[in-house]
Amino acid sequence: MARLKTMYKETVVPAMMKKFDYNSIMEVPKLNKIVVNVGCGEAKENQKIIENVVNDISLITGQKPVICRARKSVANFKLREGQVIGVKVTLRGENMYEFLDRFFNVALPRVRDFRGINGNSFDGRGNYSVGIKEQLIFPEIEYDKVDAVRGMDISIITTAKTDEEAKELLSLLGAPFAR
Repeated sequence: MARLKTMYKETVVPAMMKKFDYNSIMEVPKLNKIVVNVGCGEAKENQKIIENVVNDISLITGQKPVICRARKSVANFKLREGQVIGVKVTLRGENMYEFLDRFFNVALPRVRDFRGINGNSFDGRGNYSVGIKEQLIFPEIEYDKVDAVRGMDISIITTAKTDEEAKELLSLLGAPFAR
């Protein structure tokens, strides 16, 4: 079983119940899913780029990503309906906890000049989003095999009602928030 999942049951639930004065264990917020998204607009000219992005995301998350296509044509962006514009992965269950553990404890400390993640990136409903500038911070990616440095968006969706509850949940799970 994933280390974070056991930690959630043993330490996070009691701490959250005490701090927010919940009456039932079912009121304690939990992680719902994690969505990893890579937008690559340059893929419309070169199909090989999308294959490289799919390989990178598969290595990082351990799951095959879904290819996202444009819903509408936009002349200013030279974009036609149905063109490939990115990939995304939705992680749940064991894969979600495993990814979050590696993200907080392995990948983020490898970011150059890392002082912690922004504590203000909550959406008002208890969901947290963070942008990564390069995929090289993940140890699964080999530097020699990277064709281009690409960023990604990671959204952590929780069942928390407020941002304060969600921040406490992520902090107890090991999120390195900046002081």
